[in-house]
Amino acid sequence: MEEALKHPVFKTVAAVAQEKNVSAYAIGGFVRDLLLHRPSQDIDIVVVGNGMELAEAVAAKLGNCKVSLFKNFGTAMFRYKGMEVEFVGARKESYRADSRKPLVEEGTLEDDQKRRDFTINALAISLNAADYGTLIDPFGGIPHLDERLIRTPLEPGITFSDDPLRMMRAIRFASQLNFRIDESTFRAIRENRERLNIISTERILDEFNKIMLSPEPSRGILLLDEAGLLELFFPELTALKGVERIDGTGHKDNFLHTLMVVDTLSLHSEDLWLRWAALLHDIGKPATKKYIRGQGWTFYGHNHVGERMTARIFNRLKLPQNEKMRYVQKLVNLHMRPIVLAEEVVTDSAVRRLLFDAGDDIDDLMTLAEADITSRNEEKVKRFLHNFRIVRQKLKEVEEKDSIRNFQPPISGEEIIATFNLPPCRLIGNIKNAIKEAILDGIISNNYEEAKAYMFKIAEELLKDSPEKK
Repeated sequence: MEEALKHPVFKTVAAVAQEKNVSAYAIGGFVRDLLLHRPSQDIDIVVVGNGMELAEAVAAKLGNCKVSLFKNFGTAMFRYKGMEVEFVGARKESYRADSRKPLVEEGTLEDDQKRRDFTINALAISLNAADYGTLIDPFGGIPHLDERLIRTPLEPGITFSDDPLRMMRAIRFASQLNFRIDESTFRAIRENRERLNIISTERILDEFNKIMLSPEPSRGILLLDEAGLLELFFPELTALKGVERIDGTGHKDNFLHTLMVVDTLSLHSEDLWLRWAALLHDIGKPATKKYIRGQGWTFYGHNHVGERMTARIFNRLKLPQNEKMRYVQKLVNLHMRPIVLAEEVVTDSAVRRLLFDAGDDIDDLMTLAEADITSRNEEKVKRFLHNFRIVRQKLKEVEEKDSIRNFQPPISGEEIIATFNLPPCRLIGNIKNAIKEAILDGIISNNYEEAKAYMFKIAEELLKDSPEKK
């Protein structure tokens, strides 16, 4: 800690605070992460006085950093050498039952620490000349860090009723830091769960995405489910829970399977949207579940249903309605294709089609498919993973030989029109599609000469009975 406090920001804050006769403290997440030896790019400074005024003076002394002022919130922020430094005046808060927006007034450091969400986030370090570097811990945050415990500074029922987003934050910190939640704190989350309904979807999903990016996302998702929060904003996910049995035959618990897939994939990728694809890959199973005597449980078409559900879920949860959503949809739709290849003889034609459909997302699709193998049968898992290695090698060989990824047929629609003197019509698309299918099936190579020769061959058959040439 002593080394960290030599940072120019802290030294400058201390000097300017003394000049202006105000008290300043580093507080919150930066202090927590410093004590946990975690990297942090954010410094929060609480000022017993005017935080915006101190921020502008500190920024000027550091070298005219550009200060952003948020007068409605009484905060100011600037960036300095990769660090984001935020200043706020110490305050105390009170809440109304129908809102998470507090009534705010000036307060002391103690008032400010009381309004913090958890004891580990209420830690402060003095930046004042008289006791520079002194750790101020009124609620036992240090022992709670040692115990890896999430607990509220004040009575948890009041804390969560006042600001229900803190329930999501408690679970997010437990997931990110691999901490446990104090029993009375977790009980208060369950008791106040309905209060989450006053929080905007955007704020909830911001916390949920941080859980998704934690080292073991299932930890946070299971806590959300146990607390009764998950069903409030993500009922499609909780609908995966449970095992139904008919004639003594049951299917796997698709909720637990999904969490295993997310965790396994998270060992190989930190990409948020690939993790979302893992989370939603079986989301269509409840809608397609059917028991057929002699076959057992089936989920035919769950990938197609899941693709459509993904769009609805992204829309309702205010997630991006752009290429990120389309990426997740594509992987949800295609997630079974590599598994089918791994179960069968891998033909060049099947590999070409997978490459064509997946395009640049083929590597992510393979990573998802490999994570989807969660059988308790070790031999089965080994066999599938061995076969996936064969599929990956085949993908590489076919791509090098045929350049299929993201390819466009070598013959354009315009050339077909000019060659056969055709008006715009369906026949042009049929000829173009026939050339594409011939390349994917390996009948011809992906080059202009063979494609042109095939165009004349297929056109002769298609034009024979075509009304466009009559």
